[in-house]
Amino acid sequence: MKKPAVTPTNKEVVLNEEDFIVSKTDLKSKILYGNRIFIKMSGYSEEELLGKPHNILRHPDMPRCAFKVLYDHIQNGKEWFGFVKNLRKDGGYYWVFANISPTFDTNEKIVGYYSVRRKPIDTFKSVIEPLYQHLKSIEETSGMEAAVNEVNKFLESKKMSFNEFMIKIQKGIINEL
Repeated sequence: MKKPAVTPTNKEVVLNEEDFIVSKTDLKSKILYGNRIFIKMSGYSEEELLGKPHNILRHPDMPRCAFKVLYDHIQNGKEWFGFVKNLRKDGGYYWVFANISPTFDTNEKIVGYYSVRRKPIDTFKSVIEPLYQHLKSIEETSGMEAAVNEVNKFLESKKMSFNEFMIKIQKGIINEL
């Protein structure tokens, strides 16, 4: 099913400090469940979301390589942390700090994904927005794999994993980056 055309605007909706967005997807990232805050923040009705690919919320400012790294983690049974800019039905957007984990059956087989998102720390944009813009620029000129290689080189130079980097930003430990 083709993603509906939503024209992005500059209207940011900010998640409340005490709110947590929760959703579950199947292996193809089709939405199986979303809590009321997820539905409210998306601007869609529950009926419009359930059964749809989670990328219905993908904002064009997000570099594709961020999702490549995400899926490399969760499809290999690992959790992923990161900052995501989501597109609302009305064209507005909202930022989240996401933790996405695989869901396993009793035989340890991955059967879906579970995501909990919260409000990012106020200072995250000073690191994430320029980084994402840089990665999108690399993707446009050299492709997604070149952007993934850039991420890996950067993390190697900092001697940390992707998750460690994102968690440090969320904790406000930006001066070490």
